[in-house]
Amino acid sequence: MSELRPPLPPFTLETARQKARLAEDAWNSRDPERVSLAYTPTSQWRNRSLFIKGREAIVTFLTHKWQREWEYRLVKEVWAFHENHIAVRFQYEYHTDEGNWFRAYGNEQWAFDAQGLMHRREASINDVPISEAERKFRWPLGPRPGDHPGLADECP
Repeated sequence: MSELRPPLPPFTLETARQKARLAEDAWNSRDPERVSLAYTPTSQWRNRSLFIKGREAIVTFLTHKWQREWEYRLVKEVWAFHENHIAVRFQYEYHTDEGNWFRAYGNEQWAFDAQGLMHRREASINDVPISEAERKFRWPLGPRPGDHPGLADECP
């Protein structure tokens, strides 16, 4: 029996936004196993300069990521969509063990199979040092509250 991960393609603006928010909520959980379930078992990623293939590698990558990126909070926004593809822009904030804060700016292109699982993810990301006072994402760890502004509402 194949896994279903609604909403399913082809995407509408509403379902693309739902898919992006579900991804955002999963990543904000900082639970590598939970996040990996949105991807096919053989999903292919490019994350910055890394190339990752498969759920097991995704879990390993995310485990290491969140061991280095503390107080991680992410916001995603749909940029474009067509049939089984969604492009998002995002920002996230985190600090290192040394207490240095960063805001990461990026874009992702996603491709989904018919069951709604992502089989390809291409991510370009740039980290910008910020001070603690410059933080925008201060909600309690976990999903972004529904009343917190999105990127179009607040962020450049």
